[in-house]
Amino acid sequence: MIGHPFHVLNTVDSTNNYAMARVAEGPVAPGYTWFAMEQTAGKGQRGKQWLSTPGENIMLTTVLQPALGLHQQFMLSVAVALGAFDFFRKYAGDETRIKWSNDIYWRDRKAGGILIENVLRGSVWQYAIAGMGININTPHFPDHLQNPVSLRQITGREWDTLELAKDLCTHLENRYSKLSVDTYPAMLAEYKDNLYRLHEPALYRINGEIFQGVIRDVLPDGRLCLEKNKEILELGFGEVEFIFAR
Repeated sequence: MIGHPFHVLNTVDSTNNYAMARVAEGPVAPGYTWFAMEQTAGKGQRGKQWLSTPGENIMLTTVLQPALGLHQQFMLSVAVALGAFDFFRKYAGDETRIKWSNDIYWRDRKAGGILIENVLRGSVWQYAIAGMGININTPHFPDHLQNPVSLRQITGREWDTLELAKDLCTHLENRYSKLSVDTYPAMLAEYKDNLYRLHEPALYRINGEIFQGVIRDVLPDGRLCLEKNKEILELGFGEVEFIFAR
């Protein structure tokens, strides 16, 4: 089960790096989870850094062994995103959304992100290293960050970060344990029902061009269907940027 065992690290460069090193040393039980009080080089999507004041937010990584093929990676991404979404909505309310592909949003602001890295043995998907950073108790963010938000800012109260991290594991396990080829269509439908900006005109950037587009769908393999000038573009990860007003 995700979160069993649950190990607390006082400081680490990145919980994903730490998990990768443990896997490289030998077999690791699926569900093993590491929570960091402090990360000195936390990793986000596309090489971005994810930093936090010690003890303030959730920074954890869990090791998974999906019974899936490599061509089904987005299935795992959907299950993990839904688990994080369930968790954050429980405390922040119904304005919580999933931003494609797997960020957690509240209104137009980013509450958390997910980074899944894979360990392969030949063509076998041996491990998925699923890292999560979720803003819990940060009272103020640096001005250079685009649109962050914390649970404390939303609710007006401080939280026990360690206890919330364990609750996050429970929600992740609930979704992950139900993931299969048969259940995936229903999971994907629920993912899309809670998708940020679905069917809403908004600004995007592709190859330097900013334009108004509308998200119409997410395909089973994870491609985003974005309408631009009545044409549907099918986009992979990193091919489109969401534009936000400040």
